[in-house]
Amino acid sequence: MIEHANCQARIREVLKNSPVFGQLDDTAFDQFVDSLTCLSVTGGTRVLLEGEESNSVIIVLSGRLRVWREASDGKYMLYNEIGPGESIGEAGMILQQNRTANVTALRDSLLAVLSRVAFETLLTKQPLAINRVFSQSLYNYLRHSTQSNPGRTCKSYTVIPLHPDCGANTFAESLVRAFLSSGSAQHLRFSSEHRPMASEFSFEEEISHLDQLEKENNFLVLETQAEFSPWILKAVHQSDQIIFVAAGHADSRISELEYRLAQVPGFEMKRKHLVLLHPENATQPSAIAPWHVGRDVERIYPLRKDNPDDFAHLARFLTDSAVGVVLGGGGARGFAHIGVLKALEEAKYPIDLMGGNSMGALIGAQYITGVPLDEICERTRAFALGGEIPTLPFVSLLSGRRMERDLKRMFGDSTLDNLWRPFFVAACNLSQANTIVQDSGELWRAVMASNSPAGLLPPIVHKGDLLVDGAILDNVPVAAMRARLGTPLEKRHGNGTIIAVDVDVRDELNVSSNITRLTAWGAFKAYMKVGKDRPPGIGDILYRAGHIGSMQQRVRTKAMADHYLQPPVAGFPLMGYRQAQAIVEAGYRYAASEIELWNSR
Repeated sequence: MIEHANCQARIREVLKNSPVFGQLDDTAFDQFVDSLTCLSVTGGTRVLLEGEESNSVIIVLSGRLRVWREASDGKYMLYNEIGPGESIGEAGMILQQNRTANVTALRDSLLAVLSRVAFETLLTKQPLAINRVFSQSLYNYLRHSTQSNPGRTCKSYTVIPLHPDCGANTFAESLVRAFLSSGSAQHLRFSSEHRPMASEFSFEEEISHLDQLEKENNFLVLETQAEFSPWILKAVHQSDQIIFVAAGHADSRISELEYRLAQVPGFEMKRKHLVLLHPENATQPSAIAPWHVGRDVERIYPLRKDNPDDFAHLARFLTDSAVGVVLGGGGARGFAHIGVLKALEEAKYPIDLMGGNSMGALIGAQYITGVPLDEICERTRAFALGGEIPTLPFVSLLSGRRMERDLKRMFGDSTLDNLWRPFFVAACNLSQANTIVQDSGELWRAVMASNSPAGLLPPIVHKGDLLVDGAILDNVPVAAMRARLGTPLEKRHGNGTIIAVDVDVRDELNVSSNITRLTAWGAFKAYMKVGKDRPPGIGDILYRAGHIGSMQQRVRTKAMADHYLQPPVAGFPLMGYRQAQAIVEAGYRYAASEIELWNSR
């Protein structure tokens, strides 16, 4: 246990800045502090056990805790983190319920403990004040809210090289530079040569030393060596997240170091990432898929050395502030996406990951592979006007062979999982009656599936299933983006920013009241007519049938996005590909105006 005087001082410092406990008047606050005892725990220690009696409240003074449960299949279900100034256990103690989850120390931590006996004694002395703060705490718990101390925002990251000479030192320095754009950051080396913590420090003194560094910085980057040692364990115990680093061309098999770290208590609770370093002039990442085999990592990031944009991209993911852009389908109206992307570029909005459906997938795939916006416009216009070969209508009206040929030429052998930035394509799986999100495999094939409306073009065969344009169920796949921005540990709204672009206009689809039946002859004559009185043809009918599901869930889709853009493209025809430049300009003017509003809020 830490000395009583030091414990009291630490408790006072943390709780005075707490939005909940800091509300107590001086007398109640002093009595509350006197009722708490300090407990120091090493990283990996289980602090609370699911099912046991709720006989105490835990308040984090320094360090971090993880809430988790074990599923019936033995897998861990990882929930929220508890940081300095936050508490856990009050709901169970007040409601007299057993613990509903396990709580483990993610890192070496200093805790304040309020026992049930002490709580009940406080209630007799300060019933109104104590009831008020614990009611607020319980309210936060039921709302899945937090009571975090806004002044304690430092996060620590341990950098672990998987093999010597992979560039971990320069990587750590580049990461610190990326963090500096968001706050103060410090680079610490944990090895026998570099001793950021004196070996004669007591446990509590080491926590206090790190606590002081956290007060002075927003980010700590702890660099280790490619060997299992007491120093790497010390760094792991003091970190919130783990970043493995390897050269992109290295052997992808799991190393002995990874095997040994996996046995460290609490290691499975930490967020883990893998960075594959490439030369600064690399044009394409090395194969990423082999690195996924057998690894429990949140994401794999291919980065180029000394590339500030790549490291800024990584830093945003590590701090849950990445920006994802989702582009929906809508025929020629999808050219507005190009204008939106131009406006985002001019406003210096980064794009860390992208997803799309139909026309949005076609434009997004070109953008994510580095094609300039002007060239995207010309290439897409030529592609759309390329025509298609009719076929015997046993599977579809058109053969799709010309589209397949041109998409292969456009994307070559590029694959979805070998890009510098993550990209996914949505489609509708007719076989499984759901939306499928493709983020691996051939890029051209995924874009083809997303641009194959049922009935017009043949479905794309994917592992025995039939894939068509995703607009049947989800034209603007925001849900898929939200899942990718949320960490596998905490699927919460608010991890990063989603910008969704919806160009799907709900055109009128009705006929004159004196028409009682649609006929082939009537449809043929309609080709000679223009205006609202023109009866719908097969293309109009198939398009509406293919979009009706996503139209029904538009309200839900909007709610999941942080910014939902709907460029004014209703005045452009669905097949107006020759008006591409005008549609681009409409999207640009609209997006530029909306971005100004975002920045003014």
